[in-house]
Amino acid sequence: MKYKFLLCFLFLGITSLSAQEYFPTNSGVKTTNTNYTVFKNATIHVDPTSTIENGMFAIKNGKITAVGKSISTPKNSVIIDLEGKDVYPSFIDLYSEFGIKKPEREAGFGRSGQYEATREGFYWNDHIRPEQNAVESFSYDAREAGKYHNGGFGVVNTHIADGIMRGSGVLIALNPNGTEGDRILKDRSAQYLSFDKSVKSPQSYPSSTMGVMALIRQAYLDAKWYANGHADNKDLALEALNRNKNLTQIFATDNLLNELRVDKVGDEFGVQYVILGSGFEYEKLDQIKETEATYLVPLTFPAAYDVEDGFMAEYVSLADMKRWNQAPANLKMLADADVPFTITTKGLDPAKEFKENLLKAIEYGLSKEDALAALTTTPAKVIGQAGKIGEIKEGAWANFIITSGDFFEKDSKIFENWVQGEKAVINTMNTTDITGKYDLELNGKEYTLNITGSPERPKAKIEAEDVKVGSKLSFEDSWMNLLVSSPDTTKTEFIRLTAKVASASDKISGKAILPNGDTTSFTATKHSSEEKSEDSEDKKEDETSNPEVVPVTFPNAAYGFEEIPEAENILFKNATVWTNEEQGIMENADVLVKKGKIAKIGKDLKAGGATVIDATGKHLTSGIVDEHSHIALSSVNEGGHNSSAEVTMEDVIDPTDVALYRDLAGGVTTAQLLHGSANPIGGKSAIVRLKWGSSAEDMIFPESPKFIKFALGENVKQSNWGSGNRFPVTRMGVEQVFMDYFGRAKEYMKNKEANPDSYRKDIEMETLAEILRDERNITSHSYVQSEINMLMHVADSMDFRINTFTHILEGYKLADKMAERNIGGATFSDWWAYKYEVEDAIPYNAAIMHSQGVVTAINSDDAEMSRRLNQEAGKTMKYGGLTEEEAWKLVTLNPAKLLHIDDKVGSIKEGKDADLVLWSDHPLSVYAKAEKTLIEGVVYFDIDRDKELRESIKKQKSELITQMLQAKNKGVKTQPVVKKDKVEAHCNTMGVIR
Repeated sequence: MKYKFLLCFLFLGITSLSAQEYFPTNSGVKTTNTNYTVFKNATIHVDPTSTIENGMFAIKNGKITAVGKSISTPKNSVIIDLEGKDVYPSFIDLYSEFGIKKPEREAGFGRSGQYEATREGFYWNDHIRPEQNAVESFSYDAREAGKYHNGGFGVVNTHIADGIMRGSGVLIALNPNGTEGDRILKDRSAQYLSFDKSVKSPQSYPSSTMGVMALIRQAYLDAKWYANGHADNKDLALEALNRNKNLTQIFATDNLLNELRVDKVGDEFGVQYVILGSGFEYEKLDQIKETEATYLVPLTFPAAYDVEDGFMAEYVSLADMKRWNQAPANLKMLADADVPFTITTKGLDPAKEFKENLLKAIEYGLSKEDALAALTTTPAKVIGQAGKIGEIKEGAWANFIITSGDFFEKDSKIFENWVQGEKAVINTMNTTDITGKYDLELNGKEYTLNITGSPERPKAKIEAEDVKVGSKLSFEDSWMNLLVSSPDTTKTEFIRLTAKVASASDKISGKAILPNGDTTSFTATKHSSEEKSEDSEDKKEDETSNPEVVPVTFPNAAYGFEEIPEAENILFKNATVWTNEEQGIMENADVLVKKGKIAKIGKDLKAGGATVIDATGKHLTSGIVDEHSHIALSSVNEGGHNSSAEVTMEDVIDPTDVALYRDLAGGVTTAQLLHGSANPIGGKSAIVRLKWGSSAEDMIFPESPKFIKFALGENVKQSNWGSGNRFPVTRMGVEQVFMDYFGRAKEYMKNKEANPDSYRKDIEMETLAEILRDERNITSHSYVQSEINMLMHVADSMDFRINTFTHILEGYKLADKMAERNIGGATFSDWWAYKYEVEDAIPYNAAIMHSQGVVTAINSDDAEMSRRLNQEAGKTMKYGGLTEEEAWKLVTLNPAKLLHIDDKVGSIKEGKDADLVLWSDHPLSVYAKAEKTLIEGVVYFDIDRDKELRESIKKQKSELITQMLQAKNKGVKTQPVVKKDKVEAHCNTMGVIR
């Protein structure tokens, strides 16, 4: 009776730990547990840089009360001896969805796009949801918490993973016994953002990466405007966004380029994001460091490809092979570069996969100190909880793990994970390890007993004279029970072995009960640990060896540079120089390039230390300028609205697209990357130089003229993919879109001028206002004469100017009107009849427009054609009789004029930028090859280097394939090879490309 009463009292004391002190108790006597728990003789890893050997610490009421080599032990203390064990702060994961029900797509979504918001009283876009509070949806999930406990985690930051702006997260202590009130450390811990739309709304906008970025910008502007009291309506989303602005801002990205893009947006608005990374940050380490962001890095390393099939192996790109090889070294490289980072279990099972991948990162060079910091002190600092979690120090929460030794060693295990002073048992702490190989003597016979598995769950395998004998082993509370089948398979008989194994020993002795009921003894003698064969040692060493990490290149793919190339001083001697200036074509001329500029043109020039290139029999031209391209973009169209003037292609430049290198091999040095033709008013253009291996920002033409894409015809009225509910769906509706938007833009400008302190800044209207102020140029996708006339009429009536009609395959019908308005034309050489609205196209179009005084260019709109624009220009000599110089200007000087960059490129003239191409033959010939392509004096393509690279690529792929085959032979999990077809973007390409 006395024993039962004591148990009852203890139970009441324990339950009171998780009860709030001011809550009434109706189930019994209200008591308070005032006892301490003191841990002694442990190796205490106080923080990543401090360790106490044979240390002590005490906890009470969920907090650590003392830590040290020796601390005073209060009388009311429970003492736990941790001799031979290590203690670490429990880990922290800042990116999780723990305890939050996965958002579900609402019923009733149709196939057609929806263009208006579905909610009232909130922001105009459903995917902006900062009012969501994870704490309101949180419910502790004991099963999932167990997985985190097993991985060593004590705190997670969880959120509702739905929407572009996702609202506030909640910081949760994974207390196994507490209440939600105990577990919530911070009810508004961080604001989360992403590139993903909400599954709860079918609203179409945004439908692209640049659309997401534009929407975030507009939401920030609107929040500031709303906070200043200028809105007439109630907007709960903007109010929440303003409330959340001082929280930690965590942005979830899905690829390396997006990591850099979100930092760009943050810099514009003074927001320093904490960025959920891709695991490939090492590929652009300098740019990553420049963001000054902290990164949440997942440990989801790519699996090796199954490359046994030689034909299938050809489909694996060098870039993907290198990522498999290099990704485990990512954290090491980040640490070496002093980039702050934390580690997240996103994409992994915290119990099964996390530690395995963490140890792999350590094998690849990550220090244990940096690993521990990334799991404890760094996330604590990021989330504003430094000194409270992530350390074993006085006053901090009693969140710690007890391990069998160095956690960062393969064989170590977690015994217990304490959170807020509450214990979660992972493995029994004092279980005797009986695993090993034994010689078993039983009833006058000798057996081989091999006990494998973990100490907590051992398994037995018995052999007698190389014949397997059935067995079943259980081991609990230091008692071993082993059931052994009779060696005589004709009999169903068993021998029962029982032994007490209280501590590790090389000998196990006990009682055996024979099938007839007689009792005898048995002895199992363990083999010496020194008896391991050299083969097993070699095998272990082989299993732990890692492939040699191949060097990172720029970009980190085929044809990348080992180092970013720099400008050279070069003297081209005895070339046929196509100047595109008054000198025309100069024979046997020299061109000197210095400091990225064309320094001198003439004959018998002195090198003055420059590298001399013998260009005898070769042709030197200015670089080709492609007026209309969609290469090197992650998205092309933002089709969620009928106007997307707020988006910019500069946001989605992909400097890793191999099309850049291929275009350089075709002599292209500059291109206008245009929005597609999904809507009448498209997005702002990016004029770029094809600087292979550079950053997206470095590719953008300096002091770039401003352009925007407009479109007419089938695409904008959705002839081929129309939903039927987005205006316009007719050609006459397209005209009304232009009239409406420019009318609104004029009203916007008047309001801005009249109310400079209270007007609502609208990025879309600001762009149209730039057009009306003649600060932004229009390039309009066009085909049919009637529509081209329509847009010229709209421009005349609304008082804006059209710079260029692109495609313009019926330009020959109205070239005179274009010339009157100083409108240029960028067309195809001989495309026709590929769709209904180009039936009247003729190959003489370019020549006719040129003859009427229209500045005319030949463009590509195609990643393949852009490599052969020199040949496209040559066709105009056949169709229209242009001279070779006139034809060559169609892809050099004329497009430069259309883009307003002809003061820098488009011709060979002293003082201009050294954007040059050395051709093996006449540049308009089908036999001509670009031997060297320079941009600002930097050689970005060299045909001799290209030949060397092809052999190097073949060799490197072969080496990486060998590494993958070796990995598979070791039992490493592989992934199947899947052919990836590269998306070549055009005007009508929708969605995210890469």
